[in-house]
Amino acid sequence: MIKMHSRCDLACDHCYVYEHADSSWRSRPKVVGDEILAKAAERIGEHAATHRLPVVRVVLHGGEPLLAGPERLRRAVTTLRSALPPGCVLDARIHTNGVLLSRAFCDLFAETGVKVGISLDGDKAANDRHRRFADGRSSHPQVLRAVALLREPAYRHLYAGLLCTVDVENDPVAVYGALAALEPPAVDFLLPHATWDEPPKRPAALGGTPYADWLLAVHRLWETGGRPFAVRTFESVHRTRRGLSSLTESLGLEPSDLAVLETDGTFEQADSLKTAYDGAPATGLNVFEHSLDDLARHPGIAARQSGLAGLAAQCRACPVVRSCGGGLYAHRYRSDDEGGGFDHPSVYCGDLMTLINGISAHGAPAAVPAQSGEPVLPTALTPPQLDELARGYGGADTVRALTRSQLALTRAMLAAAWDASGQSRGEAWSLLAALDTAAPAAVDAVLAHPYARAWAARRLAGDLGTDLGPLAALAAAAAVRAGRGDSVAVPVRDGWLHLPTLGRIALPAGEAVVTGTAEGLTVRAADGTVRTVLDEPLRTVRLAGGWTVRLEDVDPLRDSHDHPVSGRLTDAELLDWTGALREAWELLGRDLPGYADGVRAGLGTVTPLRPGPAGRDVSSAARQAFGAVAIARPATAPTLALLLAHEFQHVKLGAVLDVLDLFDRGDATLYLAPWRPDPRPLEGLFQGTYAHLAVTEYWGTRALAYDGLPGEAADRARREFALWRRYTAEAVERLAGSGSLTAAGSRFADGMRETVTPWLAVPLPAAAERAADRARRERAAT
Repeated sequence: MIKMHSRCDLACDHCYVYEHADSSWRSRPKVVGDEILAKAAERIGEHAATHRLPVVRVVLHGGEPLLAGPERLRRAVTTLRSALPPGCVLDARIHTNGVLLSRAFCDLFAETGVKVGISLDGDKAANDRHRRFADGRSSHPQVLRAVALLREPAYRHLYAGLLCTVDVENDPVAVYGALAALEPPAVDFLLPHATWDEPPKRPAALGGTPYADWLLAVHRLWETGGRPFAVRTFESVHRTRRGLSSLTESLGLEPSDLAVLETDGTFEQADSLKTAYDGAPATGLNVFEHSLDDLARHPGIAARQSGLAGLAAQCRACPVVRSCGGGLYAHRYRSDDEGGGFDHPSVYCGDLMTLINGISAHGAPAAVPAQSGEPVLPTALTPPQLDELARGYGGADTVRALTRSQLALTRAMLAAAWDASGQSRGEAWSLLAALDTAAPAAVDAVLAHPYARAWAARRLAGDLGTDLGPLAALAAAAAVRAGRGDSVAVPVRDGWLHLPTLGRIALPAGEAVVTGTAEGLTVRAADGTVRTVLDEPLRTVRLAGGWTVRLEDVDPLRDSHDHPVSGRLTDAELLDWTGALREAWELLGRDLPGYADGVRAGLGTVTPLRPGPAGRDVSSAARQAFGAVAIARPATAPTLALLLAHEFQHVKLGAVLDVLDLFDRGDATLYLAPWRPDPRPLEGLFQGTYAHLAVTEYWGTRALAYDGLPGEAADRARREFALWRRYTAEAVERLAGSGSLTAAGSRFADGMRETVTPWLAVPLPAAAERAADRARRERAAT
């Protein structure tokens, strides 16, 4: 966050910069200088190069950043972008009150690629409660004019969303309606900044948790309306309950990655700390003498990167801590006792508990079944979602529906595997069932791990005999996540105690007792050794937009794919994977935008494979490992992006096939797929066709990007596009003509045809078509 201007043209009485404890703004320059901007760009560029970042997000902020004027804003963006290393993208945004936003500013932002977020608290009555000019005039008409500009077709792509500060005396229905009418891509609902010293207002007539009640009223409207725009608070609760990352620093245990540069060149911590006490955000560091790595080592920054260990004891013992995360750091401040500081629960603690439980109760998953039998699996797919999937796509909501049905299937298969063991009692199963009532989020997070079901599938197939060790490992991992003090014995296999979703510890053979406490885990080995730290934790990669992906290189059941898995990644290999995944995610968003949101919503695990034969890319998706793809890291990030999209198509279709019959499963005919010489069962043809919809679009978008340009990369994109659009179209017709498709399967064939047909009409040079013919003949021969 770069402060472009330290003053504001409004006088909002709830502003943490000017109206709360910190007064540092008074002594700072009004406008950031060019020399500070240049040095900031240099620091950001060197940081991006050192850490191989594919993207850097910079928010131009204030005060009111538009007061800096168009030329200074232009220089800021161009200076920042020019300082980044090759391959690193600048995601530039500006947050404004909208009063000064004009067509000239919008033209500038369109030219420089800056997205615009606007502060608006709802309808006129709600907005005017706080957001007024110093003389008391309403700012509402000017803000609506600004939003209207961003909704024009020429500027719609700049519209990042709205930020609404909650006031419980405003009508939540009216506020939501006013914001929804502006068709924002996203809305952030923020709790007003407060501390234990300066608590938020709580009108007696509104009950004990007015902020939760207000937000839950909005949540009901949002859900009923089909989630018409993103709301990070609500989505973060849903994500963190299932072990995924939060999308906001106000919730969850994700480490903070925010740096603030003030107009005088000093570095500060998060702006919200200004509400705690005068000087709270200060670091003593500045852009001329200190790097961003220096800033990352500052104790205040480090305190906000320590996860569960950095919370108060009361928070660590709380059942919703993984969703709440202790709330916003600034809201924990208290000065009037010996424990003064931030080692306290949030001043909104009760509201956060009520909010998280209220959101969780909406569409909560079923408990682990105590009996097996025929499970009733929710398809959870509306007709529009089914049509979306049929065309090869699947946005975030659609993929989340598949995720819910897959979690239900995993639960049913685990219950069936337990029943098949013939045991009437079992420590691990009893604990898992107890935790599912007391700490369902912990159980969900473990059972959603792709390889939890892989064990159940092998057990039901008789491949694992009577070994129930993996079930004990699942229960132990859930116990650690729940942190209630529960214990369970887990067998040590091949020198390792494995805890799914967490990692593994090297231990002597025998059984180890795992206890999950508020402080973490305690493991007592067979020889009496006590361990509290994982030797090889499961590592994650954080991608642009807050998406996190696990790199699964320790789970013993990750060999569910049909290629050999790699061993534990070295630090250098981990760094290579991190850079490649970050760049690949950027390319997916650019080249396959219709697929990217679904990938983000459903792909949580990448399992590294051993490299294939020289020159051959290797990747796989396993039917019993929803949410995972396995890949041998290819030489280039574009290839990795293609493999991620290709394999996740298999993951999606496998989930559909678990709840819908798309073809007659009694059809034993083998069908030729155009891209391979050996005939395949009908499901194999279906899977390949569906996956190659994404392959066709990938090469199509790249061919269009190279339109008219010479060079080897351009020639290859045109050749591959010509080849795969033809392959995929032929395969769709082969499926449709099989005579074995159900009504739903025919619906999918029609949808796939609808997707590939426009690509057939894209003109290509004759040379590209000839090259595709040669490639087809060569592939057929091999």
